[in-house]
Amino acid sequence: MTATPQEATGQARSGLLNIQGVSKHFGGVKAVDDCSLSIAAGTITAIIGPNGAGKSTLMNLIGGLYRPDSGRILFDSADVTALPPHLRARRGLMRTFQISRELAQLTVLENVLLAGQGGRIETPFAAFLIPRKVEREERRLARRAKELLERVGLFRLADMPAAGLSGGQKKLLELARALMLEPKLILLDEPAAGVSPPMVRELARTIRELRDEGITIGLIEHDMELVAELADRVEVLAEGRNLTSGTFHEVTRDSRVVEAYLGGVA
Repeated sequence: MTATPQEATGQARSGLLNIQGVSKHFGGVKAVDDCSLSIAAGTITAIIGPNGAGKSTLMNLIGGLYRPDSGRILFDSADVTALPPHLRARRGLMRTFQISRELAQLTVLENVLLAGQGGRIETPFAAFLIPRKVEREERRLARRAKELLERVGLFRLADMPAAGLSGGQKKLLELARALMLEPKLILLDEPAAGVSPPMVRELARTIRELRDEGITIGLIEHDMELVAELADRVEVLAEGRNLTSGTFHEVTRDSRVVEAYLGGVA
């Protein structure tokens, strides 16, 4: 099932996240080339493609680590193309990384608490001017951090250094940290990479629950079994461009997708 450029533009106007004609070149390499896609609110959308398809570059463009050479990125009806990552996060667009970025020497709980800082109390003088408000905010953040650790199954490890977590537990910690800012959309970069099969099942359960609670999920993933299990919609990239989109069963029956994975696009 292939979207025409006109259809792709229409889809891009309908989602919570809309990528419109985005390109990013590094020298002569077209990492992302006139890419348009959307992620609808309340869904899990997987972005797949062979190595070198432009998936990671697209993720960095959406997250704000890169600025596109052309095109626009719309989130929740606002143009965020020029916004840095921390301002996108404040709007509700969060991401995790393929290699977890925990603060290893802090405890699991401290990692989650730190993610919640910079919310409502902004200035260094706030603690002196409105101490009761600061104290209430700190108590609220502590309660939320503990609730999130409970829901991702890490509460019993709250006081241990984050360096001692397994690969899968670190991915769950990243999810908890992202949830501290009450996101509308979470981008997951290879959530199953380096994770044991039991922890992949735990991650899948948590991702489905988040979707069912109304949080939109976008993920890059090479594990096709996980994509088949989770994704409501799949976007396929090849050589930096849209190849096709649809349900998992629709895109995996497309001969061009098979060709792209087995030997590149003609």
